[in-house]
Amino acid sequence: MSAERRRRRALAPLAVALALLIAAPPSALGHGGNSDYRSVIDRVTPEVEGVEANVLNYDAELELLARTGTRVLVYGYEGEPYARVLADGTVQVNRRSPAAYLNEDRYGATAVPAAADAEAAPRWETVGGSGRFVFHDHRMHYMTTGLPPQVKDEGVRTKVFGYRIPIRVDGRPGAIEGTLFWVGPEDASKLPFAIAAVAIAALGGLAVILVRRRRARGDDDGSPGQPAKEAW
Repeated sequence: MSAERRRRRALAPLAVALALLIAAPPSALGHGGNSDYRSVIDRVTPEVEGVEANVLNYDAELELLARTGTRVLVYGYEGEPYARVLADGTVQVNRRSPAAYLNEDRYGATAVPAAADAEAAPRWETVGGSGRFVFHDHRMHYMTTGLPPQVKDEGVRTKVFGYRIPIRVDGRPGAIEGTLFWVGPEDASKLPFAIAAVAIAALGGLAVILVRRRRARGDDDGSPGQPAKEAW
């Protein structure tokens, strides 16, 4: 077996571990939602077949789905039209809605331009066409980094608050209603385990390389004309 093939086999475990780490969901890498919380959708009203909402990444984003033929309007924090899904599946965001800018950062630390005015006529910008709208909403998560006062024991699942995001479905008023729970560090990110796996694989790969190099040196010291021994 050539030296190049031996090197590739030695590095294979490390490559696999790195691939698993890269493939991990963003939340597992410390981005997106907070794994100490769970935001749960309780109901969507009015109940219309094909209209549903889901939470993505613990408490990071809402996924709104609306089947073709259904119109859904989502309201911002000041009651202004924020986003909508049209009957043909077109998804649009009102660029004059303050929510369009505040939702760009988890804690709303985004400058809102002067042109964004909840009282102004909407200026719709098309952002999709599949009837699926994924957005961050500050009403569905805890807005500070400290421990919520409702949590007395970090190891106990605790309700933090209920929330309501106003919507309108085919002209009828309704809401996406949910509950935010603290679940605690027992559901924390698996990143430390992923890092440990990569480290173990890296050390294992290095050990294999060192052993094979020693064997190769031992073979080189052998008698002239003797074939090299297979390092497997």
